[in-house]
Amino acid sequence: MDYSLSSKKSLRGDITIPPDKSLSHRAVMFNSLADGNAKISNFLMGEDCLSTISVLRELGVKIEVSSDSVITYGKGINSLSEPNKILDVGNSGTTIRLMSGILAGRNFECTLDGDSSIRKRPMNRIIKPLNMMGAKISANNNNENAPIHFNGGNLQKIEYELPVASAQLKSALILAGLRSENGIKINEKATSRDHTERLLSNMGADITTDGLEITVKPSEIESRDITVPGDISSASFWLVAACIHKDAELTIRNVGINKTRSGIISVLERMGASIEFFNEKDYSGEPACDIHIKTSYLKGTEISGSEIPLLIDEIPILALAAVFAEGQTKIIDAEELRYKESDRISLTVNWMKKAGAIVEELQDGMIITGNQMINGGTFSSNGDHRLAMTLGIASLVSKDNIIVNNPEASNVSYPGFWEKLNLLGE
Repeated sequence: MDYSLSSKKSLRGDITIPPDKSLSHRAVMFNSLADGNAKISNFLMGEDCLSTISVLRELGVKIEVSSDSVITYGKGINSLSEPNKILDVGNSGTTIRLMSGILAGRNFECTLDGDSSIRKRPMNRIIKPLNMMGAKISANNNNENAPIHFNGGNLQKIEYELPVASAQLKSALILAGLRSENGIKINEKATSRDHTERLLSNMGADITTDGLEITVKPSEIESRDITVPGDISSASFWLVAACIHKDAELTIRNVGINKTRSGIISVLERMGASIEFFNEKDYSGEPACDIHIKTSYLKGTEISGSEIPLLIDEIPILALAAVFAEGQTKIIDAEELRYKESDRISLTVNWMKKAGAIVEELQDGMIITGNQMINGGTFSSNGDHRLAMTLGIASLVSKDNIIVNNPEASNVSYPGFWEKLNLLGE
């Protein structure tokens, strides 16, 4: 299916974004391992999170799903049972990596697998430290690619320095550490999103953080009712849309603004975005608020170093913002983007060049010279939800129509995105 879109004269609207994907995954996983029942309200019913529910059900967890909430019936951290078939994570990197930490050292055999994209993503960064702890895990291509096979083991304490700033790797090790004999000590290179630490601590896990050092001790966890705030990664598309459009004013409701996730806000403010925050709230230790943003005069900037893990998923849409900024924007230290659902560096550079932008590809990022030029044309999402939605936002400011191949990739994280895009403005 293709989607043809044209620019809009103005953008006005009040937007409620989908629930946070990272928190939805974690809320259902952790409550499935907890002792007791829990209701997760405002749960993201996207394909990735539904894959997590499917895997947990195959492991014996009772989970009820309604239109916007989930009820888990947890029986404790050691209650999972051997599945009858291969556990299919679909396209979800979060599912396969966090579930690896959950399944490591279990007293049964099982296998995690996914689609063709998942089978290309690096997994040894997860498998290596889990095997160091005593798990018996193997995978294809010298433990680099799914399917991943688990065959028991006895988890022991290790101290491990993360080779990359990765919340998925960190979370997998924390989850394994909860069930190990003496816990685990993790040292980060840079701060990555901390949803796992916040939520598990709220559920009673023994986790302490001292700067970039995280110490986890064996713990049982108790169930918690959770309301999931809106996903800042989904909000990022509307934030950039308002900034770069010539006549825009948007209010985005209930956006999660956890400081380890909200790097895009810091960057947009640095670039000159006209942005205001109000109606601050707290959801199980996760801050949220409403955001008002309008047409802005942006200037180029450098995005690099410790800032990258705080906005890694927002780089494709920030690259579009850079096209409409004065001067040059340099994005570096972001090679991890090559190992997402697609090679987001290469695909972002390629579509932008084809659309008339001035952009240079680097091994770990890109350099964009603002020229306020996005031509029309036909572009493929390559099955990547964030690229699909970036193309949708580009259509709002393009000279001619943009046709998006495989737009339905957005359903992974933002069901209803295209309907909202059509209704917004005129």
